Amino acid sequence: MVEAQTWTTRRMSNPRLDSTATADHEVLDIPVTPTADVRNSIYNVGSHLSPNLLTALIIASWFMSNIGVLILNKYLLSFYGYRYPIFLTMLHMISCACYSYAAINFLEIVPRQHILSRKQFLKIFALSVIFCFSVVCGNTSLRYIPVSFNQAIGATTPFFTAIFAFLITCKKESGEVYFALLPVVFGIVLASNSEPLFNLFGFLVCIGSTAGRALKSVVQGILLTSEAEKLHSMNLLLYMAPMAAMILLPFTLYIEGNVARITLEKARSDSFIVFLLLGNATVAYLVNLANFLVTKHTSALTLQVLGNAKAALAAFVSVMIFRNPVTVMGMTGFAVTVMGVVLYSEAKKRSKFQLTTH
Repeated sequence: MVEAQTWTTRRMSNPRLDSTATADHEVLDIPVTPTADVRNSIYNVGSHLSPNLLTALIIASWFMSNIGVLILNKYLLSFYGYRYPIFLTMLHMISCACYSYAAINFLEIVPRQHILSRKQFLKIFALSVIFCFSVVCGNTSLRYIPVSFNQAIGATTPFFTAIFAFLITCKKESGEVYFALLPVVFGIVLASNSEPLFNLFGFLVCIGSTAGRALKSVVQGILLTSEAEKLHSMNLLLYMAPMAAMILLPFTLYIEGNVARITLEKARSDSFIVFLLLGNATVAYLVNLANFLVTKHTSALTLQVLGNAKAALAAFVSVMIFRNPVTVMGMTGFAVTVMGVVLYSEAKKRSKFQLTTH
């Protein structure tokens, strides 16, 4: 055991000490040096796990949450008969706001950041509008098209990102990068032409969701560029989620009618809807938390690679659960699209490496 130590200084020997003290000596207690066992017990809950096992569990949780929210959304909107995608999205946003507040203020998973100016607030509000559009369109599309086709369209995000980056910032990529986007487009055309359950409206809103997701990433890179305005992803969600919920409220009331009353009446006759909605909203937050944890324990590049794998796995799981028909040509188109995304990622990495070496 290490004994407590004291540091004795004579009065007036240090001008920073209080000269009005009446004691001849001032004693400053130095805390006892903690033992190794005590220091090791300060780590977080997952510290006793090996780093590889912890990373594997986080990645598994990421797959489960991302695929789970897709399956739950599809079941609610298409099979259960809950045809209110805007209200469902608003519940997602309320859930994200509540869980984010608890995670940041009580669990302290990341330091709390504050909005510093009206200008920064308006920038976050603009991102919230794009975020709302993208998520609502994505959820709406699940009413009309299978999850597998939804994921095939979602894989074209890099194509729209390149377009918006060029139109908004005039950023030009290398010829190799643009060439890699050709199979992305060709694959989705192939998958669309051979999709047995093709629905034009569902296809268009899913395209809108994919474009909105790409637009948000480009606009976010433009608006939140200064170090003072940059927000951690979890803090950004904390502020965007309640804004998004407020934006969606008038739309759900106008378009979907008295959906709150309908939901309450449904809950009285079938309590399972309460479990579905609460579970769905919770998983929607876990998707964002898992994204953060994967990036923290691996890298942003790993998250991008996992996104490609998730699209294929989600399509497979949805076909197994919902038994929607698929064709060989449709699967081929999906595979070509994913291959194009992988080629695009590799071309981007080589392009960045060449820029840094010149």
